[in-house]
Amino acid sequence: MTSQPSASGQRPGIAPLLGLIRPIYHRYLPRLLLGFLALLAVDFLQLTIPRYLKNGVDTLAGGTATGHSLLILGGYILVTAAFIGMLRFCWRTLIIGFSRRLEKILRNRLFSHILEMDRPFFDRHTTGDIMAHATNDLSAVQMACGMGMVAAADALVMSTAALFFMAHISPTLTLIAIIPMPLLAFCTWILSGRLHKRFDLVQEQFSLLTEFARNTMVSIRLIKGYTREHQQIKDFETLGREYVASNLKVAFIQGLLFPVATLVGNTGMLLVLYFGGRLVINNAITLGDFVAFVTYLYMLVWPMMAVGWVTNLAQRGLTSLARIYRLLAAEPLLTGTEKPDNKPQIQSFIFLCRNLNFTYPNGVAPALSGVNLEIGPGILGVAGRTGSGKSTLCRLLTRQYPVAEGMLFFSGRDVNSFTPAMIRKQISYVSQQPVLFSSSVGENISLANPDASLDEITAVARLAAIHDEIMEMPDGYKTTIGERGLRLSGGQKQRIAIARALLADRPILIIDDALSALDTETEQQVFAGIRTRLQSKTVLIVSHRLRLLSGTDRVIVLDRGRIVDRGNHQQMLDRNDFYRAMARKQQRKADA
Repeated sequence: MTSQPSASGQRPGIAPLLGLIRPIYHRYLPRLLLGFLALLAVDFLQLTIPRYLKNGVDTLAGGTATGHSLLILGGYILVTAAFIGMLRFCWRTLIIGFSRRLEKILRNRLFSHILEMDRPFFDRHTTGDIMAHATNDLSAVQMACGMGMVAAADALVMSTAALFFMAHISPTLTLIAIIPMPLLAFCTWILSGRLHKRFDLVQEQFSLLTEFARNTMVSIRLIKGYTREHQQIKDFETLGREYVASNLKVAFIQGLLFPVATLVGNTGMLLVLYFGGRLVINNAITLGDFVAFVTYLYMLVWPMMAVGWVTNLAQRGLTSLARIYRLLAAEPLLTGTEKPDNKPQIQSFIFLCRNLNFTYPNGVAPALSGVNLEIGPGILGVAGRTGSGKSTLCRLLTRQYPVAEGMLFFSGRDVNSFTPAMIRKQISYVSQQPVLFSSSVGENISLANPDASLDEITAVARLAAIHDEIMEMPDGYKTTIGERGLRLSGGQKQRIAIARALLADRPILIIDDALSALDTETEQQVFAGIRTRLQSKTVLIVSHRLRLLSGTDRVIVLDRGRIVDRGNHQQMLDRNDFYRAMARKQQRKADA
């Protein structure tokens, strides 16, 4: 099922957009100045060629030309053309090279900013949307700051100089030649406003198309399992048609800009041919002057055509820069208040919840309500029905979402007095769906400790009861496991994630139902490994399995975001109806 792109909001003003790229221009200012000097030199040399043509035509018309004089004149033109070629190479290298560096700097800044954002940001922005910013939008900005800037400067210099030389030959003929130009200015002003809106829609639809393709590739096994290939193709084709239709609307505007500019230029040429020819007949100007004037006017046609092209590039660049600006302007909701020179010291690894309440952004009912809990050294089990708030509690402890002040404390201080990274460095977290990378088994395990030796990696793999299975793989710990662990079973993914958390060896371990794919025997082996590795540390395990919870020091039961009971395993069996019903159900399943 396809969805429509959301509104992108009002575009920021020009000043903040230019402020985004101004420091990059300052950094490469000497390079840009050299590039534009080379560009000006090229324009100057191009403007000398009509003078050579004027002299040649006048000598031919006057009967004073010789083969030697024409050969010298041709040599001047060849030398001028050679210098134009060399200088054009210089400005392209310097200016277009700058635009590529600008694109790289913006891409790195965008990537760094995205890595600093919190969970709510990724709830609002799809991967496809972010990828569209990092590809199409950056490419549009690069074109505007590269060829767009060159074309604008070139058109300005060439048009000004050409008009000057044309006026020097005949002011009257020059005024006649530029009569159609106001039409071009008016059409450009009308069409450029529409171009911005249509290109903004194109970029949003490209985001949808990218996200749909990414989702399809990631879920390819599920799609094939439910034989949804034809439906995916149909939906993708629908998105593609909408994207193409929007692009055609942009192309329609572009298609109008170029013909209008060409029409204006050719209309001016027609007027010059008629009135200029009469001036030559009346001997008001020489034939050489007329040839030079026509050549200058021909040079003026490019700047007039460039108006449409530059307008197109500028509108695309500004639209894309505004999209990038809005992304970079997004601030994480999770922030810390400590200063670099006054970081609070972590003295204990204890979480304290005081009447903790939390509702997801755009949520209606609270996910957690009035939770009072101390989480310290030892193993705490968390049980509850689906949607009772277990995973939400884990996400708040790992600082994925903001928490109001006075509700969650760490090491005796409000969590908001620490940066999220400072708390996360104390926690190893294993989620319900372990995330693995398309690299080797060993690299996945050593993610948090890249300098770990093979012996250290092997040791935690044994504790996670995965070592033997790794050794049966083609290349052992060097085996590449594919995107998101494609070549592994669910239980293998979970145990590799557990091994990764054990190798990190942090004071706190949070396991959010990450043993669910294991059989009972393997689960107990992993749990024994956790106890061995993390003695006297803080462990929180979310699970539905009573045998696992029976090994914890204490258990809490959540229901609709509230703690409805707490105690050890036996106390829960004696007095909690939900816990007891869960035990009977699992016992019947084991007996069967």
